[in-house]
Amino acid sequence: MGTVEAKAFQPIRFLLDGEVVSVVPRDPTRTVLQYLREDLVRTGTKEGCAEGDCGACTVVVAELQGEQVAWRAINSCIQFVPTLDGRALFTVESLKRPGGGLHPVQRAMVDCHASQCGFCTPGFVMSLFALCQTAQSPTRNEINDALAGNLCRCTGYRPIVDAAAAMFGTVDVREPVAALRAGLRSIARSDAFSFVSDDRFYCAPTTLDELAAVRLARPDARLLAGGTDVGLWVTKQHRDLPSLIYVGNVAELKRIATTATHLEIGAGASLTDTNAAMVSHYPELGELLRRFASPPIRNAGTLGGNVANGSPIGDSMPPLIALGATLVLRTGDATREIALEDLYVAYQKTALQRGEFVERIRIPLPAAGHVFRTYKISKRFDQDISAVCAAFRLTLREGRIEQARVAFGGVAATPKRAARCEQALVGAPWNEATLRSAMDALDRDFAPIDDMRASAGYRKLVSRNLLRRFYIESVTPGVATSVVGMVA
Repeated sequence: MGTVEAKAFQPIRFLLDGEVVSVVPRDPTRTVLQYLREDLVRTGTKEGCAEGDCGACTVVVAELQGEQVAWRAINSCIQFVPTLDGRALFTVESLKRPGGGLHPVQRAMVDCHASQCGFCTPGFVMSLFALCQTAQSPTRNEINDALAGNLCRCTGYRPIVDAAAAMFGTVDVREPVAALRAGLRSIARSDAFSFVSDDRFYCAPTTLDELAAVRLARPDARLLAGGTDVGLWVTKQHRDLPSLIYVGNVAELKRIATTATHLEIGAGASLTDTNAAMVSHYPELGELLRRFASPPIRNAGTLGGNVANGSPIGDSMPPLIALGATLVLRTGDATREIALEDLYVAYQKTALQRGEFVERIRIPLPAAGHVFRTYKISKRFDQDISAVCAAFRLTLREGRIEQARVAFGGVAATPKRAARCEQALVGAPWNEATLRSAMDALDRDFAPIDDMRASAGYRKLVSRNLLRRFYIESVTPGVATSVVGMVA
C-alpha cells in the first residue's frame, strides 16, 4: 500500500485562457466562485443561491480522460479551488474573441433577445458553451436537459432555447483541443498533491493505494468527491472542514467496467458517466436519471458519494437496492463486500468503519425473466427532491414470482426494502389478487412523515399506486403509463 507525505502549502496549477495559473489555496474550502470574483475580479460569474440550484455561477471545466478532453459545466459556488488542480477552467470572460468580438453562443443570445435582466445570462452562456463541445445538432429535449440547471427569473426561456438552436450550423462552435490537450498534459500530476498547516490538511491522492493509506492515517478527515453535498456544508451551514481528502484524482475510482455478471462502477465516477453506463443495461432507469439533479450537479457529483452519504431521499439508492447492488468497501489493504441496503443503519448513519471507504459499486446485469421499473414523484419534473422514489424488480417464471425486491426512498429514515410487500409477492402468481395483497402489506412496511414535500397520507397512497402502476406496465407489454411528477 502506498504512502502519502503531507507537505507545506503547495501551489495548485490549472489552465485559464490557455495560460498556466499557479495559486496557493491556503483555505482548501475556498470556493471557485469566491476566487473568481474576489481574487481574479471575474465578476461575470454570479452567486445566486450558493447551493448549486440556480446556475448563475456556472463555469466549464475541461480535463483529460485518456486521450480525450471531457468538457463539463459545473457550479462554481460549491466547488473548492484545490479541485481545479490539473484541469482547465473556462469562465464567461474566456469566451471573448480576438478583437473583442462575441462568441457564437453570445451572439446567438443577442440575436434571439435571450437576455432580460442579465443576471442569469452568463450561466446560461456557459451551459450552452459546454453543450457546444459535446453535441453537433442537439434536439429540443437535449437542449432542455442541458439548461435544466439554469434558472431564469424573468421567465425568458423561449428565446434562450431559440438561441441554443440557432448557435449550431452557422459556424464551428467547438474549441480546438490540440493545444488544450498539450496544456493539460503539462500540468498533470503523477503523484499525490497534499499540504498541511497547523489547522488545515488537504490531500488529493492519485492512486487507490495512496487513498487507502491516507484514509487509514487520517480516519477523521472528510472525504471529498464531487462536493455537491460537502460544498453546501461550507456555503450554507458555515461548517469548518479542517481536514479533507479529495478522491477526484484517483483514476481507479473513475473506472466503469462490465464483467460477465456485473456492471462495476468506481466510487469516484461522475453521475454523468455512471448514468450512461447504467441506462445502457437498464433503459428503464432513463427517466429517473434524467430527473436526478441537473447537468452541472451530475457532472461533478459521483455515484459513490450519493450512496455513501446515505440520505433517505437519495434517488440512486432505491433502484440500486432493487437491482441487488453490492458495495466493495476498503480499509488499508483489506476489502469486504456488503449489500447496499446493509450500509444504512439509521438516519444519516452507515456501517462504514473507521478508515473505510467505498471503492466500487457492483450492479448485477439483467437476467432472464426479470421485470424492473423505477419511479420518481416530486413537485417539479426537473431538479427536485423526491417525495417518493420507488423501485420494483421481480423475477417471473411461468407467471409466478420467484424473487421480489421492492425499495423506497423518502418514506423512511433510510432507503429501505419493503419486506412485508416482498413476502406477499414471492411464490404467488402475478395477478390482481396478489397485487392487492402486496399493496396492503406495503401499508405496514413504512410510517412516513409529514413535511414540506408531501404528507404522510399522500406518501402511503402514492406508494400503493406506484406498485399498481408497476403491475399495469409489467402485465401489458408495450404500455407505459404517463409521467405523474406532481405532488398535490
